Amino acid sequence: MKTTFHQAGLLAGSVLIATSLVACGGGGGGSGGTTPTATAGTLSVALTDAPACGFSAVNVTVNKVRVNTSATASDTDAGWTDITLSPARKINLLDLSNGVLTDLGQTTLPAGHYSQLRLVLDPNTGNGMANSVVPTGGTETTLTTPSAIQSGIKLVNEFDVAAGQHVDLALDFNACKSVVTQGNGKYLLKPVVKVVPVAQVGISGVIATSLLGSNVTVSAEQNGQVIASTVPNPATDAKPGEFFLSHLPSGNYDVVITADNHAAAVIATVPVASTGSTVVSSTSAPIDLPASAMASIAGTVTLPANATEAAYVSAKQAFTAGPTVTIKYAGADLSTGAYTIANLPVATPMYATYSGATVPLTFTAAPTVVPGAGKYQVDASGTGYTTKSISLVDVSTANATGVNFTLTP
Repeated sequence: MKTTFHQAGLLAGSVLIATSLVACGGGGGGSGGTTPTATAGTLSVALTDAPACGFSAVNVTVNKVRVNTSATASDTDAGWTDITLSPARKINLLDLSNGVLTDLGQTTLPAGHYSQLRLVLDPNTGNGMANSVVPTGGTETTLTTPSAIQSGIKLVNEFDVAAGQHVDLALDFNACKSVVTQGNGKYLLKPVVKVVPVAQVGISGVIATSLLGSNVTVSAEQNGQVIASTVPNPATDAKPGEFFLSHLPSGNYDVVITADNHAAAVIATVPVASTGSTVVSSTSAPIDLPASAMASIAGTVTLPANATEAAYVSAKQAFTAGPTVTIKYAGADLSTGAYTIANLPVATPMYATYSGATVPLTFTAAPTVVPGAGKYQVDASGTGYTTKSISLVDVSTANATGVNFTLTP
């Protein structure tokens, strides 16, 4: 069962029910059922996703969701309550961008504080491809799942269940950062999943339909870090060009819009409140992007011996008296360290500061950017590594190669 962002506002604070899923107690004596009592509440879980880089499908087969009051409980310890999908369900994560949710089920939990949440996937067995990817223009290929996650992907989240109340959580699976290339056409699952509230708050808008064949991506960022990203509805949708950056915590965000063969657009300090969504463009005044020459930045990232964590390389620009933003980023191959950030605009981004609910926004066609038009600060980073930066990489006249990094713990 999928829920679009147009419908999801009806779900905030309600129960996400999927009749084809079975919620049951598991592990060490967890409780089943779905009716809250005077001493119990209900947990409902859904799955959503950000767009993936270079894939037309990223499939995972979900077996169950597990919860425990203990943050240190192992998969064989007592105290687990399971939401079991029967049968396990193969889900293409790329169908879940732009605010779409798919329900994973619900279960009754004793009232209390819960400190551990796990997402359990089916393993690949035999010639089966329970977890797989389809590279753009390629064929379905096995997505290797390390043995360390067979007991479940441990998610960082704590939540309280009050007696007689529902708790709705969404697991935001970042397919782009979760799939790591290993060379020779092999791919490894290194799950990047965050737990977000189901309440539909965020940033919405409309992209010009003329851009929809150009791999448009819309991101919400803070301090140059991508917090959430999505793609607009395709031209075949009933509302083409609409986008929704959903499930955002309250705060201010910089919105970055990119498309192949076009300059980027940046909207600074877009506020997100605790309810509703902030609108940055409309059907009558969609955001369009001017044409631009494109370039790429490529090189290698050398990791410590026997490294298991992936590295990512970001191309950034800053605005005078404004934010620093990531225009695009790419993952480095875990085996070779090679990376390429493709389709970087040479032209200066369009820039606007959000100034209220009135649209259209007024964009500055040629703002002052640092390090300059067609020039980028390039950062290499990853979990457990010290970030390294090169302050000026110039692609204004040609692609940049040999932009190399060595990362250390």
